[in-house]
Amino acid sequence: MTVYFIGAGPGAPDLITVRGLRLIERCPICLFAGSLVPEEIVAAAPADARVRDTAPMHLDEIIHEMKQAHAAGQDVARVHSGDPSIYGAVAEQMRRLDELDIPYEVVPGVPAFAAAAARLNTELTLPEIAQTIILTRTSGKASQMPEGEQLEVLGQSKATLAIHLSVRNLTYVEQALIPHYGADCPVVIAYRATWPDEKFITTTLAGMKQAVRAEKITRTALIFVGRVFEAKSFRDSRLYDASFAHVLRNQGKKKNRLDAGN
Repeated sequence: MTVYFIGAGPGAPDLITVRGLRLIERCPICLFAGSLVPEEIVAAAPADARVRDTAPMHLDEIIHEMKQAHAAGQDVARVHSGDPSIYGAVAEQMRRLDELDIPYEVVPGVPAFAAAAARLNTELTLPEIAQTIILTRTSGKASQMPEGEQLEVLGQSKATLAIHLSVRNLTYVEQALIPHYGADCPVVIAYRATWPDEKFITTTLAGMKQAVRAEKITRTALIFVGRVFEAKSFRDSRLYDASFAHVLRNQGKKKNRLDAGN
């Protein structure tokens, strides 16, 4: 048997990968993070599958389910939200499975920051504006930030920031980033991107607290910070510039010349 850690994507049921969906459809055991994974996705599990919401379960209980499945030779679809590599609480499960010699695989999913950018019809990197995206969070009840990863440090880069799990720490976000980005720096609060009740708030570092308070958002929101969200006069990428030669375009011209000669 194998435990498959499957990224279900950001929320919309049709944004799960084909591979992930096919595994859910055939695995006799399905363990899913019910607080963030839509029920439509796990509804694809076999009619006789054991389907459990792990939101109220602790780690030992989850691993016990996997151990039982291993003993019975049954594959497990372990369904997480977004992509398992980002704030997925997957590493400790894999560590336990390593200790138990239970095989597992990871199936990637669409991460929340990518889905939110898509819904905004925006690119997070623009020529000469920002070429770096930093995915981060702030300290909370679950864990503290490692030394050197605080916003005061990361903000020095002036990169596009995608700040997770921090909508209740907006005072700190503002104080840490205004010295580097400026009070007028654009901010987009993406609430439950791709879900039916999704909401996007366009504001600034100085105005985000008031804007979020007005919408009564307290969880499940991603905070984007960066000048890419206001840029209109950025330079075109040279990738498609007619005067910019690169290997593939040169090959194409050479092929066209050969075809013309025939």
